[in-house]
Amino acid sequence: MSVSTAASTRTVCAPLPVLGRDVTVPLVTGGEVGYAALDYAASAPALQRVWDDVAAYAPYYGSVHRGAGYLSQLSTDLFENARKTVAEFLDCRPDDQLVFTRSTTDSLNLLARALPADCQVFVFETEHHASLLPWQDARVSYLDAPRTPRQAVATLERALADRDPHGPALVCVTGASNVTGELWPVRELAAAAHAHGARIVLDAAQLVPHHRVSVRDLDVDWVAFSGHKLYAPFGSGVLAGRADWLRAAEPYLAGGGASRKVTRREDGGVAVEWHESAARHEAGSPNVIGAYSIASACKALTEAGWDTLVAREQQLIAGVRAGLAEIPEVKVLSLFGDDAPRVGVISFVVEGWNSSHFAAALSAEYGIGVRDGLFCAHPLVRTLLGSDPQTQGECGAPEAAPGEKSLNAIRVSFGAGTPDEHVERFVNAVRELVADGARWTYRTENGRCVPAV
Repeated sequence: MSVSTAASTRTVCAPLPVLGRDVTVPLVTGGEVGYAALDYAASAPALQRVWDDVAAYAPYYGSVHRGAGYLSQLSTDLFENARKTVAEFLDCRPDDQLVFTRSTTDSLNLLARALPADCQVFVFETEHHASLLPWQDARVSYLDAPRTPRQAVATLERALADRDPHGPALVCVTGASNVTGELWPVRELAAAAHAHGARIVLDAAQLVPHHRVSVRDLDVDWVAFSGHKLYAPFGSGVLAGRADWLRAAEPYLAGGGASRKVTRREDGGVAVEWHESAARHEAGSPNVIGAYSIASACKALTEAGWDTLVAREQQLIAGVRAGLAEIPEVKVLSLFGDDAPRVGVISFVVEGWNSSHFAAALSAEYGIGVRDGLFCAHPLVRTLLGSDPQTQGECGAPEAAPGEKSLNAIRVSFGAGTPDEHVERFVNAVRELVADGARWTYRTENGRCVPAV
């Protein structure tokens, strides 16, 4: 299917307005073009609705939880109402806790700090580093990359069957891959975990911007995600789920807000009584604007309607995949195969090109922003690219360890704010670069491929 054919079958649904939609960028070949932001998997642009809500609140900015003044009371209400809004968005259970954090990485590190003693953790090697690395102080079992959803469930079941049945255990799994965009069988993995007495945390960073996420329907114990993936500004995140491990753990950060009562002891030290609520892990002055931004994004996506958003995104995915399939030199990366359900995240390599060089040409010559590299999922990308030769020493080629090939890929990602024109321009640009080559000369600078001047 050509791009023109995809355009003729597009839905009437328009993209949600986002910041930066009118930004123009210079081209090395001369002139300017509207910037096509196709790196949503790294950070999605903020919704205009979110920005407007934050701007409306800004004059009323005040301290939270500690002030008697009107603005402090208003800000406290805003912060706590944001907590309720996000909990409703995630369909949390009545007794779940929702903690505002800085990001998915921060959320999962918080949970890692709250693990009971001698807890065993099970995590697939396919995870983003945010969910692969926080468990270093626990007993970790790293599971090999599965090649089908059914194999993922079977692999987990075998690993759990061999564990100590009497100790605590936690499974960490992604909802949608940040490399392939493929959806993981979260509900089935949760059932397997619970059948073997384990709990499960869902890394929803790439899932929650694209699909409705229900803690209850998926039957996960915790969910973690970042605001900047969900069309909110940087610096805010969420960990929501079971309260007992969080209440029993020492505070993630010690300080004001986490403590209910502090007194001097007779021996000269201090005795602390910590909160049992979410405040236990929210020490310091909270990021009110970050929490409010996430809540605003949750409202905007819910009001837009998930059925409508998903249907439009699936049409964009089909158009991009069909366009890339027409270019023999392009290989799309996949764990589960072409028929696997997925979100708007597609990674690929181009025969004869180093991926950094290709991404640089897309930016400099077409005004298209994509991502190149290993996407903070090194084991997964190395598994997917392990048998593919890459030319070393080319512009932007990352340094390889002794005995290793230079490996990197290109990732295009999009979502609710992506215009049809951006994905159409992307497919046309890939086709032109493969057919005609770059029109400019590039060099390596600080490990990046950049236009030579």
